[in-house]
Amino acid sequence: MPENNMPDSPSTEKKAISQGRNPALVATTARVVMVLAVTLSLYQLYTAGIAALTALVQRSIHLGAILSLTFLLKPPFKAARKDRLNFWVVLDWTLVLASVYCTYYICSNLTAIFERQGDWLPADLVVSIIGSLLVMEACRRVIGLVMTGICATAVLYAYFGSYMPELIIHKGYSIERIATTLWLTTEGVFGLPLGVAATFVFVFVLFGAFLESTGGGNFFIEIAYALTGRFSGGPAKTAVVASGFMGSVSGSAVGNVVATGSFTIPMMKKVGYRPHVAGAIEAAASTGGQLMPPIMGAGAFLMAEFTNTSYLTIIKVALAPAIMYYITVLFFVHYEARKFGLKGQPRENLPRIWDTVREGLHFIIPVGILIYVLVANYSPMMAGFVAVMSTLAASLAADSVRWTVRRTRRTAGSTSAESLAAFGWRELKMIVGALEKGAVNALMVSIACAAAGVIVGMVTLTGMGLKFSSLVLDLSFGIKALAILLIGAASLVLGMGLPVTASYIVLATLAGPALMDMGVPLLVAHMIVFWYSQDANVTPPVSLASFAGAGVAGANPMRTAFTSWKLAKGLYIIPLIMAYRPLLGIGKDYQLLNWPVALTMMTTTLGLVAFASALERYFLRPATWTETLLLWLAAAGLFWPAYWADLVGLALLVIVVVLQKFYHPENIRAEIVPQK
Repeated sequence: MPENNMPDSPSTEKKAISQGRNPALVATTARVVMVLAVTLSLYQLYTAGIAALTALVQRSIHLGAILSLTFLLKPPFKAARKDRLNFWVVLDWTLVLASVYCTYYICSNLTAIFERQGDWLPADLVVSIIGSLLVMEACRRVIGLVMTGICATAVLYAYFGSYMPELIIHKGYSIERIATTLWLTTEGVFGLPLGVAATFVFVFVLFGAFLESTGGGNFFIEIAYALTGRFSGGPAKTAVVASGFMGSVSGSAVGNVVATGSFTIPMMKKVGYRPHVAGAIEAAASTGGQLMPPIMGAGAFLMAEFTNTSYLTIIKVALAPAIMYYITVLFFVHYEARKFGLKGQPRENLPRIWDTVREGLHFIIPVGILIYVLVANYSPMMAGFVAVMSTLAASLAADSVRWTVRRTRRTAGSTSAESLAAFGWRELKMIVGALEKGAVNALMVSIACAAAGVIVGMVTLTGMGLKFSSLVLDLSFGIKALAILLIGAASLVLGMGLPVTASYIVLATLAGPALMDMGVPLLVAHMIVFWYSQDANVTPPVSLASFAGAGVAGANPMRTAFTSWKLAKGLYIIPLIMAYRPLLGIGKDYQLLNWPVALTMMTTTLGLVAFASALERYFLRPATWTETLLLWLAAAGLFWPAYWADLVGLALLVIVVVLQKFYHPENIRAEIVPQK
């Protein structure tokens, strides 16, 4: 059998030609993609840790490479073939050349562009229109028509502003003003969202790619399995903990589902979890990875910039709510396991924790270095650079030690020992593969941020943000909780067509000011919007993480989506608590170790436990209707922002504990429910 990287045999080549394929074209495109992706990753590492460039230059080069990769990898339509020379292939390469030229135009005319702001040349207008259209076409291919339609609507609104209804009317702007604002300034495509994607986010996506390529993902799953595998429903708890570990460094819910779910979902099904429940558990847990420090999702870096807050402060205040979310998911998982009698694995079948740690200690070191660099108040960009380089160094060192040990254990004349040249080639392939994977994985975030720049630029130009805030205030009648629910509904609608990062940017631009007008502190308002921007991952009818989990589990997608929606209830409750109680430590210099914050954390966590118990009708044992009602009341009391309500809720929860411990009615349903 020929190796995978060997050229096609003559018979294979003839067959490909007879089918209309062009092997040379396919091979050439693959090589160009690899070279471009690796070059982009190296460029991002250079600008992150060695030398910074002017914002417009740095972002334009990043976007030019991202656009080129998009047009080479993503077909214009599902039916368009990229393995034969046809109109669509010619169009794609034309768009690549146009992307390169638009980038070159900015870099070669940077000083002149700065000097003639507002006094544009015809060439400036042409390049700006082409560049803006390239971004919208890339958005259509990568994200879909919904996001592209919102961008187009924003541009049309800016142009036809004088014809709009009185509530949203403005004077209107010319095509020249709109196009040049979008492409030749840092107020549009090259604004803050793309700036964050081109600096902080990319290096952390690259960090995740290196962890995955070097085996770090499997290591974190093994750690989680060793810690939780022996408990009731162990594989499901493994999925929750592993997704917390991996999601914290990957920052992608759907990617997390696929990466960890390919291991955890079959384990859950094997011990008795129904397929749709297994997929839903992984989806809910992976969504929490976007909320879990130290890396969180791309929106966390944007939040730091929007609020002018250090990233260290962001992850410090985000830690407690994220842990509370995972506690809620774990209780749902535990109740499911107890109701269906799902047991843990015998200790002898589990990996030994210390052996696992010893084998993968070099994966813990980069994460520790990352946390240290962040605590030392280095920029997130430098922290990401250090994390990537330390991961690479630790992996190469560990592989070198293993190779040396294997060589010394073999006889001198053995031919089975790997040669130094083969070892070096294998490591080089791993590095190149990780660099390529990092660039490809960053496509969606970068395109989403570039497209979001179109929306933000037009909102800023027209003053729509203030109008939208006034509309939210009017519809909510000044009631904070109602305004938050409206924002949650808006995030759900936006999330059907937008990725999480784009949803956060749009909501933060439009709805964030409305919350601040109601007295919500700046960082709290953005954290609420950030949390609600995640809900589209697990909320029907369009829940991408749930659908990915259903695909791995072989389950019904909608049934999986509704189950994950139930498991992720903390995603909807915790932001409401943030608005009314000092969960984030706001007003106390973000110090979590003070009495009001500690009390809020304890009561909210107990309230989430009571809520999960009431929803599942299970606590220490199956709950009666009376106990279920008491659990609902206990949850309401523990959530209510008043100390007397905390005491009432705690008292009711204690009553339920006593009833469950000492009262066992004969007519209660059986603890173990037969599987369906």
